[in-house]
Amino acid sequence: MRRPRSLSSLQAIRPAVRRHLFRFAREEDGVMIALVIFLLLILLTVGGVGVDVMRQEMNRARLQDVLDRAILAAADLDQTYAPKDVVEDYFEKSGMKDFLTNVSVDQGSTYRIVNATASTQMKTQFLGKIGFPTFTVNAYGQAEESIGDAEVALVLDISGSMGSNQRLQRMQTAAKDFVDTVILDESLDAVSLSVVPYTSQVNAGAKIMDRMNVLRKHAFSNCIIFTDEDYDRTDIGTTRFYEQGEHFELTGHLNGTITNPSCPMRSYEEIAAFSNNRQQLKQQISQFNSRANTSIHIGMKWATGMLDPSFRPVVTSLVSSGDVPEAFLGRPTAWTSGALKTIILMTDGENFTTYGIRPQAYGTPSQRYHWHQHSLIDWVQANVDQSLWNDFYFVRSTPANSDSLLDKICTRAKEAGILVWTVGFETSNHGASVMAKCASSPSHFFRVEGVEISEAFKSIARQLNKLKLTQ
Repeated sequence: MRRPRSLSSLQAIRPAVRRHLFRFAREEDGVMIALVIFLLLILLTVGGVGVDVMRQEMNRARLQDVLDRAILAAADLDQTYAPKDVVEDYFEKSGMKDFLTNVSVDQGSTYRIVNATASTQMKTQFLGKIGFPTFTVNAYGQAEESIGDAEVALVLDISGSMGSNQRLQRMQTAAKDFVDTVILDESLDAVSLSVVPYTSQVNAGAKIMDRMNVLRKHAFSNCIIFTDEDYDRTDIGTTRFYEQGEHFELTGHLNGTITNPSCPMRSYEEIAAFSNNRQQLKQQISQFNSRANTSIHIGMKWATGMLDPSFRPVVTSLVSSGDVPEAFLGRPTAWTSGALKTIILMTDGENFTTYGIRPQAYGTPSQRYHWHQHSLIDWVQANVDQSLWNDFYFVRSTPANSDSLLDKICTRAKEAGILVWTVGFETSNHGASVMAKCASSPSHFFRVEGVEISEAFKSIARQLNKLKLTQ
């Protein structure tokens, strides 16, 4: 049994205890341990929050990805299943059937809009400790596919060389297939197609010519003479004045009415402007005959001018007269309208020298009627002294100059936003080079032989149909 300490003993150790307490209070050893523990708890909490947030974002991204793919497939105008069924099927196959909360569809003949929402609850691993047991994961999307407005110009070479090697027949087949592919029932009011046949000149037709400021010299045909400066601009406006082209045949007919004039004169050789009538367009293409020489630049100038907004007054008047569908009132649209404007330019050759008749030999009605009956060069060389030949005709444009004019108008068209496709059909290396330069890019140029022209036109038509779709 221990004996209790005496009072003197307790008094003796009291100073020592006091010293130890004061020293403990003064010592700083071990203070950081508490701080580290506190900071570690904060870091663990923040890290836990980060993990839960990251899991939430991963789940949201996965849910959004499934929703996006589902509504894009459902909005496809070629989709044969009901849009809502398509969305539900995507979610079911992804194991997220219960997450889909709503699907709505708005559609018409030329558009389809699909909206969908999805939502789910995700359990948290760390945030539950501080009062947040779940996260809500939401996804929303809208997909729209519609057939946008498109203004298409198909520029076709019907010059004399097209009569060789079945070129004309193969081009006609390809062009008619193009018409059927580009003008669809569901897009009749959205896609306008203009066909511009060309030889040495372009027959605008009386309906277009009469709506422009053209000084009429005769009623035999309907061609316009563009100046070189006209190729440095895209417009063919109603506020500008143009000279009517002379009606004559270069060679091959000495007596009687000429049959192969430089300016095509038959109704089926006229420009078909802003049409959606497949049957009429194909019937016109089927009637083409090869004749005269080649002026690619004039065909391209007309196509570009008809897509320029300044041509709208002509189209407005043609709508009023019933020659253009009412759906195309307001075309050609503004450059900034978002409408697809595109030209398909086709040739089998190269630019040829173009000629004109001197004013002094074409100034009176009798003179104009004379050239309606006699080939220009044949008659002059047979009846006029050689020293006076130049008093009757002159070179309006050399092949080199015409190539330069073509390059100018192609450049202006592309700068304005027109998509230019070119097709060199059994053409020379020089002709192919000129056409390739005109195209919007190397992939927009096709050099083809024989039946390959059909594949070229089909490829262009398919790509145009994709470009018409906005999604």
